[in-house]
Amino acid sequence: MGAAKKRYSAEVRKRAVQLALNSVVKRGSRCAAIESVAGKIGCAPQTLHKWVANAERDAGKRPGLTTAERERLKQLERENRELRRANEILRKASAFFAQAELDRRPK
Repeated sequence: MGAAKKRYSAEVRKRAVQLALNSVVKRGSRCAAIESVAGKIGCAPQTLHKWVANAERDAGKRPGLTTAERERLKQLERENRELRRANEILRKASAFFAQAELDRRPK
């Protein structure tokens, strides 16, 4: 049986990331800081590590797509899929009506 998924508010995530980044100096290592803060807020260290990495990407300190860019990419991919489906439907409808026109008896 898997553990139930916990949802953390944006404020909790932001505060946890700040705590982890601020405690790197005290703990001596990034991993130790993340594990310490993760234990205090009750999330897995891997989860907090992802939050920290995302925050660093959003701040431009780490390469990769920002959160806004990822959301925009998802939106564009979704729109692309919908347009491809619509084009396929229109292509089939066009072929159907063209065939119906050819099959019609001349008057």
